[in-house]
Amino acid sequence: MSEAPLWKVAVDAPLPEALTYAQAPDLTSFRRGQLVTVPLGKGNRSTKGLILGRCTSVVPNNAKLKSILHLDQDYPTLSEPFVKWIEWLSNYYIYPIGRVAQLAYPPLRKQEKPRKSNRSPVIPSEQIESPPLMTEEQARCVNAISQFKNFSSHLVFGVTGSGKTEIYLRLLEKVLNEGKSGVVLVPEISLTPQLIQRFARRFGDKIAAIHSQLTDRERTNQWWDLIEGRKSILIGARSALFCPLPNVGMIIVDEEHEPSYKQDEKLKYHGRDAAVMLAKFIDCPIVLGSATPSLETWKNALDGKYQLHQLKSRVANRALPTITVVDLRDQKSSEELQQQSKEKYSNLPFWLTPTLYEKIQETLKNNDQVALFLNRRGVAQMIICPACGHTRECPNCDINLTLHAQSHLICHYCDYHENLKEHCPDCKEGHLEAIGLGTELLEKDLAKLFPGHKISRADRDEIQNRSELETLISEMETGEIDILVGTQMIAKGLDFPKLKLVGLVLADVGFNLPDFRATERSFQLITQMSGRSGRHVREGEDPGAVIVQTFNPEHESLIFAQKNDFIGFASHELSTRAQLNYPPSGKLLGFRIQGSKLSNVESAARLLSKRAQSLKSQFTQYQRVEILGPAEAPLAKLRGQFRFHLLIKGNQASSLNSFARQTMGDEDWVPSGIRIIIDVDPINLL
Repeated sequence: MSEAPLWKVAVDAPLPEALTYAQAPDLTSFRRGQLVTVPLGKGNRSTKGLILGRCTSVVPNNAKLKSILHLDQDYPTLSEPFVKWIEWLSNYYIYPIGRVAQLAYPPLRKQEKPRKSNRSPVIPSEQIESPPLMTEEQARCVNAISQFKNFSSHLVFGVTGSGKTEIYLRLLEKVLNEGKSGVVLVPEISLTPQLIQRFARRFGDKIAAIHSQLTDRERTNQWWDLIEGRKSILIGARSALFCPLPNVGMIIVDEEHEPSYKQDEKLKYHGRDAAVMLAKFIDCPIVLGSATPSLETWKNALDGKYQLHQLKSRVANRALPTITVVDLRDQKSSEELQQQSKEKYSNLPFWLTPTLYEKIQETLKNNDQVALFLNRRGVAQMIICPACGHTRECPNCDINLTLHAQSHLICHYCDYHENLKEHCPDCKEGHLEAIGLGTELLEKDLAKLFPGHKISRADRDEIQNRSELETLISEMETGEIDILVGTQMIAKGLDFPKLKLVGLVLADVGFNLPDFRATERSFQLITQMSGRSGRHVREGEDPGAVIVQTFNPEHESLIFAQKNDFIGFASHELSTRAQLNYPPSGKLLGFRIQGSKLSNVESAARLLSKRAQSLKSQFTQYQRVEILGPAEAPLAKLRGQFRFHLLIKGNQASSLNSFARQTMGDEDWVPSGIRIIIDVDPINLL
């Protein structure tokens, strides 16, 4: 055995386990949670690694162990609860521990002398405001949660506009008074200046923010402000969880139902679930908030794992908006109606019903604002040749190209684009025609119908950075914009005083996706979007209005959303899921098999399935594991990669986890050029 102490180090490399290193004689002893630099592989290559502790296993005498090069003293030692959480993430999501550990550090080294920046500050300086009076429901909720000092999970389930943010602010006030710090997670899409301003008006310069719209230098500076105690409240997207904030007294996850909390690449963790586990290791309360909780969270509340706190009314008893469903099939039915409609509404584009048109006119006449929602960008979803049926598809992805600006065809997945040709490239005779609907077309048509009004569009084509979003929000707040057209970017968390009408142009967009969560997502989106309307109506005023255009008025998500009945919806959907053992009744784990040659991907998928079936038949503990597939993914080709899925279902996360590890084995059987990616608790099955 080597005389020098041996250490287990989680190195920043795609390795399933930590490696063993010797301690160089000139280095002092290490502690678990310290960052070190170690040699890796051949030559002079070195990388960062996290010390996990002393190596207790026996190392053969003839083993040539490399020594740790040096201790990186610039960074603080990670606390024991935080290291345990990193180990849990690596184990649960089946991802290399060294890669997980590196997420705990900022992107750049510390800057000793701050340089001047032309960008607006991450946190604006705001005049401190005194808090408003709380409603009875808010006060009851704050008092109930404040009783808990140790780990406990709380669901704040309140209708849109019921004042959940005020509850978070009050709870954080108490946390700060105890000399502790707090973490607030919001979906990336909701990280608007509006939200950050609201926190800044209450807590002044105690706030830091970490999210993807910041530069690497801004992220690094915010990280150090928190670590060194200059700031004590961290607001951020899911990645903010990895900032090893000292002395955390509470974690809050707003809009906990949002699918964007799940990361789709690399470490496929779920921000909400990871936050609950972090709170457990740190031993502090965690608060999850939503008007439309995920069924996973709702079941935990029903089962008593989470404390339920309900807010049934909007602040100041403002009325919830009235929801009108317009059946698009009726527009096509009676000939007499069609004739009348043609005469009176001959100027209307195909996507706009008379009901919605009349309501837009009325709202604008009252100097109020309108928001139209459609979850599709561009002018049209599809370009087709009527002569031969040829459609323009992306050469890298199994998906139609979308028409933008009447002249560019773009793939929304890999960003491939080409110019729109007049003649069909296939039969050389037909003229290519645009079919379908997108936000860009809506904006164009509305400009013709309402020439004197300002119309703005909010989607990923139009809003690409923080300052563009800030401009849009301030123009909505001051009433400069009359009609806002947007994708789901405008459905979340925004609060505009003059917004009185919300129109869902085609609610059916998400109804029939090949995903068992499609109905739940549709319900959430319809309810959340509706919740933007009439948030500031006074008593006696007409409530806000919501008009939903659809070909499926009898769809469950619509029926329950119209009655604002989340509890009824959840009960119906939970019983459907239980019959099929889908989450939250059962657990799900997905394998994605991908590569550039279809036949190789298909045979690798079959081989993986064979290994899984064989494992299931050999071990009794896996008898109840269900294997679904392999099958082509709904998006069968993306960015030049062919994709197959294999899903496994079971009742226990731990048994699915070990089943997946054993199925993969040491991976020496995986053909070259093939990648197999494991997704624990998948959210996106496309």
